[in-house]
Amino acid sequence: MARRGFTRTGLGYAAIGLVTACLAAPTTGSPSDGQPGEWRHWGGTPAGVRFSPLRQIHRGNVARLQPAWTYRTGELALGLAHSSFRAGFSTTPLVVGGRLYLSTPSSRVIALEPDTGREVWTFDPQAGKPVREFNAHRGVAWWEATSDASGPCGRRILSGTVDGRLFALDAATGRPCADFGKGGAVDLREELQGRWPQDPSYGTIRITSPPVVFRDLVITGYAQQESPGQGPYGDVRAYDVRSGREVWRFHTVPRPGEFGHETWEGDSWKDRMGANVWSVMSVDVERGTVFLPIGSPTADFYGGDRKGANLFGNSLVALDAATGRRRWHYQMVHHDLWDYDLPAQPVLFTFRDGAREVPAVAQVTKMGFVYVLDRLTGQPLFPVEERAVPPSEVPGEAAWPTQPFPTKPPPLSRTSLTKDELSRVTPESADVCRVLFDRSKGGTIFTPTGLTPTIFFPGLHGGGDWGGGALDPETGLLYVAANEEGAVAQMSPTAPGSPLPYRWEGRGESLWFRDANGWPCQAPPWGTLNAVDLGRGEIAWRVPLGVVDELVARGLPRTGVQSLGGPVVTAGGVVFIGATVDRRFRAFDARTGDELWSYRLPANAHANPMTYTAAGGRQFVVIAAGGGGFSRDLSRTVSDTVIAFALPF
Repeated sequence: MARRGFTRTGLGYAAIGLVTACLAAPTTGSPSDGQPGEWRHWGGTPAGVRFSPLRQIHRGNVARLQPAWTYRTGELALGLAHSSFRAGFSTTPLVVGGRLYLSTPSSRVIALEPDTGREVWTFDPQAGKPVREFNAHRGVAWWEATSDASGPCGRRILSGTVDGRLFALDAATGRPCADFGKGGAVDLREELQGRWPQDPSYGTIRITSPPVVFRDLVITGYAQQESPGQGPYGDVRAYDVRSGREVWRFHTVPRPGEFGHETWEGDSWKDRMGANVWSVMSVDVERGTVFLPIGSPTADFYGGDRKGANLFGNSLVALDAATGRRRWHYQMVHHDLWDYDLPAQPVLFTFRDGAREVPAVAQVTKMGFVYVLDRLTGQPLFPVEERAVPPSEVPGEAAWPTQPFPTKPPPLSRTSLTKDELSRVTPESADVCRVLFDRSKGGTIFTPTGLTPTIFFPGLHGGGDWGGGALDPETGLLYVAANEEGAVAQMSPTAPGSPLPYRWEGRGESLWFRDANGWPCQAPPWGTLNAVDLGRGEIAWRVPLGVVDELVARGLPRTGVQSLGGPVVTAGGVVFIGATVDRRFRAFDARTGDELWSYRLPANAHANPMTYTAAGGRQFVVIAAGGGGFSRDLSRTVSDTVIAFALPF
């Protein structure tokens, strides 16, 4: 493929001006605001570090942790238990001003008393709808006026909905703020004007992650369906937090005359869906920069109608938060054919090289790579190599000939598989997995899906996923859960007149590289918790995350399991994480990776935990346990439970 119009710097090909002697521990890039013990942002701070300075619960007493209160949202009674798509309960609550705020799979927003779990108010954006929609919903955002914050809507909860609306709610009452948009909401689908009808299963535009706030702007992306190739653009938008007026919009697929437009061959940019921010952004408040983890263009697995590198798909993009102007970008997958979205909130920190401090950002990826970049320029702080990768055998496809591989830190999960690495946890597993491997091809990270069954590692859910990382500023360790599970699929011709000439076949249980029990076909570990030393670019420790109870009963050691969700780390030296498909909530020693405590939940906790102190000074750790989602246990158990843990009085 010709590369006219591309530059090595512009596409993020290789490292320039590298820093290699990186010994000191990083620190967070943005201080926590608000009162001590609050949790005002989805990621703890605007920088997304997921660190709490609380230390009442510490490695010496965490084994005494027990449930303090439990709250049921009522989503099962509203239809979640019977919906065709059992959305995960993925919320991470906020605690601000003496209230705990959470969201639900049908986009309801609920305020609770943080010390008791007693309900204060609820807001239901789907009240009165004959058929309720459900989807993952990760949480809400907070804004307060710099003056007269005590008045009506002086403190606001900003929350999106599964049907594409952005609401501003009075934090005191839960009522929509009448001055925001139309009756308290901005409808992001309004401009579609019927051109792109909503898919009844997934919808064309849905907001599943909390927006971010910079001064008096609320900035949001949104999730989209992943095929066919054409549909609404995945632009990121900023609105005035008081009026709902659109202030700026960033074109994630560059239009003619804009930077990066030449990375789309011909007219393939037109009506190109995807390249959207469905996950959580981060904000460098001091420098006025917002960081966008951008997903892949559609269709996810066929790109014959979008030849080129496809900026800004699969890129970390830094924008001026006040204007939306691009400051820099770094593309981590060129011409994505694997659904390797950038899934996680970027982590902002200070990288130290001797006496020199570099503002930096760490990006967790589905490929299992952790990119460490200069926050001001986007240049890698460890070398990144462009390596040759396999071509595609699909007619009309033009896979990009190289992909970027960070040399440090090491990948969090395997990026290839050989026959010698197949699972032997049982004789039956060994037989099934060997047959599946022999009838498939591939087995590497950037193997394009072919016309026969093709295996690629990591699979669709990582490596890392949207749970992202938690950074301890004292040690410089980034804690990340990673999956070890490949995917197997193939491309098949479509019927004449179809939107695309080939479709990707691998949906449902046949997608995963698993045996008859649903256990991954590669040798364990199947999931890990990793402590990454961001200063040295090394793995400080790695332990299996999760258990298969049946295999433990047979005497097998801890295998680790699939997970969907991330950790939080505290000054007490504890890493808390749910995420796993074994229904456990766990605490680990942040120094060693030793498991200190676990609790069996009513369902899988596919959510990130958080921690806070209530008015009496008691520290709580909260997790949403809902099951559902894509990484389900075999029983398909769902729940609508929020559990707060604390030390006994």
